[in-house]
Amino acid sequence: MSTHATAIFEVKTWDEKPYQEIEGGSKLTRASVTKTYRGDITGDATAESLMFYRADGSAVFAGFERVVGTIGGRAGSFVLQVNGTYRDQKATCDCTVVPDSGSGELNGLRGDGRYIATHADYPNVPFTLDYSMD
Repeated sequence: MSTHATAIFEVKTWDEKPYQEIEGGSKLTRASVTKTYRGDITGDATAESLMFYRADGSAVFAGFERVVGTIGGRAGSFVLQVNGTYRDQKATCDCTVVPDSGSGELNGLRGDGRYIATHADYPNVPFTLDYSMD
C-alpha cells in the first residue's frame, strides 16, 4: 500500500550553463540546483539536470536529485531520477525514487512523484510523491 505525500519545494539556487550551442538555435545545458522541501516531505536537495532546448524555447530534461530529510516522520536520504518537459512557460516532471538509494530510516523507499511548475509558482513548486517502504 502506498502513501500519498504532498510538499512544496523552494528553488534556492539555479545555476544553468550551456555546454553546446547547436546550429539553428538549439542548445544543450546543464543546471545545478538546490531546493528546500516543506510539507509531508521536509529537507534539502541538490540536483543536476541536463537540458536540450529547441529553437522555439521548449525543452526536455533529465537528471538526478538527492533529498536529505524526512518523509512521514522517517529521516534519511534518497535519490530521485527526473524526466520532464518545458513548454509554454510550464515545466512538467515525472520522477522515480532510484531503487536502493534510500538511507537511514528511508532505506527501502520506493515511489513515484510529479510536479508541474509555472512561472507563477516559481520559486515555490507543488510536488507529490506516492511512496511505500520495503
